[in-house]
Amino acid sequence: MGFETFKIEEKEIGAGAPCWIVGEVSQTHDGSLGNAHRYIDMVANAGADAVKFQTHIAHAESSIEEPFRVKFSQQDATRYDYWKRMEFTKEGWAGLVEHCKERGLVFLSSPFSEEAVELLDELGMAAWKVASGEVTNPILIKKMIDTGKPILLSSGMSSYEELDAVVASVKDAGLPFLVFQCTSKYPVDRKDIGLNMLDTLRQRYQSPVGLSDHSGTIYPGIAAATLGVDIIEVHVTLADNIFGPDVPVSLNPDTFKSLVEGVRFVEEAIDSPVNKNHMSDELSHMRKIFGRSLTVRQDIKAGHVLAWDDLSSKKPGYYILVENINDVLGKSLKRNLSSGEFLKKEDLA
Repeated sequence: MGFETFKIEEKEIGAGAPCWIVGEVSQTHDGSLGNAHRYIDMVANAGADAVKFQTHIAHAESSIEEPFRVKFSQQDATRYDYWKRMEFTKEGWAGLVEHCKERGLVFLSSPFSEEAVELLDELGMAAWKVASGEVTNPILIKKMIDTGKPILLSSGMSSYEELDAVVASVKDAGLPFLVFQCTSKYPVDRKDIGLNMLDTLRQRYQSPVGLSDHSGTIYPGIAAATLGVDIIEVHVTLADNIFGPDVPVSLNPDTFKSLVEGVRFVEEAIDSPVNKNHMSDELSHMRKIFGRSLTVRQDIKAGHVLAWDDLSSKKPGYYILVENINDVLGKSLKRNLSSGEFLKKEDLA
């Protein structure tokens, strides 16, 4: 049994609720707690709903044998060294949580170890984002499920079989959940974004759906909003030229704000159906400005019976409208009219 809607803190997720927009910081803070706080302000200033980090505890999740996905760092000899440099203390994480509360954001962070789950749970995190690489980690997923909190499940590297297994576990626990369409390519090519999967996942799992986008553009998010996606998650960066492996697939402050504004624009447009007749009435003043009134092509004397070839039209539509031409054909004039003069009702016998 799925959930059509559920809450994360006080924010509704799912059918009929506004699309959630999440700024994914990932590792772009580069191990600086100060930068992490700056990202919270950036995401809040854009008008988003939540900010998401990643909680890495090197000794609990990695080893010196872990390779770099892309060897980008000149200061970290191993991937393990990098994760070590990305760690924050419990007090540091608590400060980030408090900052989010002050700015009206939901704080989220993907845990990459059981110890990380315990740390974040103690800090009161409201929901779990399962990273794409952890979908096949039943030890970590069970740890999250056992807390009784909603599960946000990424699908970036997974087959249906793997997703089905996790969803079944979540459903057995009676927890609300959401499945993200995600493609673990950095950046993801437009042909691999998978917008078609949003409805497929919604129908397959009878749950809200999200888009976790690595394109580095606003376009997939805007498109997903038109398709009724429930959460949009994108990577963010304080600037386009700073150090970090995720920067090329991230949105800078201005672009991220444009995404938020674009999604809200689309939502309001979709939620505001237009009735053509009502709109026509509302725009009656514009119809007069852009409309045309009947005129006579040449000088015509009183008593002349009007024919099609006698008439033309000019703006504005203040007199007899051109669309009413059939109402005047065959009628005679009460007075003389000069070429180009507007035809008026009182001129007709």
